[in-house]
Amino acid sequence: MTSSLPAPSDPLEVLEVATLRLVETNQPTLSPEHRAAMDVVWAKAVQANPDLFDGPAVVCNAAGYDGDTLILSWAPVTYRHFALRRVPGAPRVSSVFVTIAQPTDAGGLVVGRMSASTAAPGRWQLPGGNVEPPTGTGALDETELRSQACRELAEEVGVHATPKDLTLWAVTRGENGNIGVHYEAPRLPQQTVRERYEALVRVETAAGHTPELDRITVVDGAATGSEDPQADYLEALLHRYKASRRSS
Repeated sequence: MTSSLPAPSDPLEVLEVATLRLVETNQPTLSPEHRAAMDVVWAKAVQANPDLFDGPAVVCNAAGYDGDTLILSWAPVTYRHFALRRVPGAPRVSSVFVTIAQPTDAGGLVVGRMSASTAAPGRWQLPGGNVEPPTGTGALDETELRSQACRELAEEVGVHATPKDLTLWAVTRGENGNIGVHYEAPRLPQQTVRERYEALVRVETAAGHTPELDRITVVDGAATGSEDPQADYLEALLHRYKASRRSS
């Protein structure tokens, strides 16, 4: 029997999930007025930040449980749909994103600060990004989520993991109803992570690109120690990681 998730009661919820199932649904229906307003807001955002790209993305239309399986109903959109969040009275737009908790031998997790060219400059977060629809005849399932999480880790930190290396660690529901699917990767030496990140930065800079993360650090605690903004899930997941280390 499937039951819908109740309305969020807190700014962030950590959901109890054993397995995930993703079901494709139709795009949100927009009135001509909302669509026009969305395009205006998006055009202004691109004018302010020309690095923004109206690429493929995924929204979550509904979420509910079937036993201990979380079912996410998703639809393919493009990034301009997130401009609806600035349109009064528009339908709520909830993103689906993946992250990787990369532990190190120093005992903490790798977190990074988003660069000025991104949609969230200066924000600290785990390596990750918004989920994209599958290409071709592929399915959006947990295997695909793991693959996209690995790609984000490689693109942002220079660390290469494989989908089978990852463990489903947590699922969160936060601001705007955004669903975060968080995986944990195998532990690596902190020096190895640092060297791979620095090598990635050199390659990106030489190619004339701005790295997505302008800085990384290893955090062993519930805060980054910075006054910069941070992802809404970060403090809760750092607490979770610290608690798991104490109990192990």
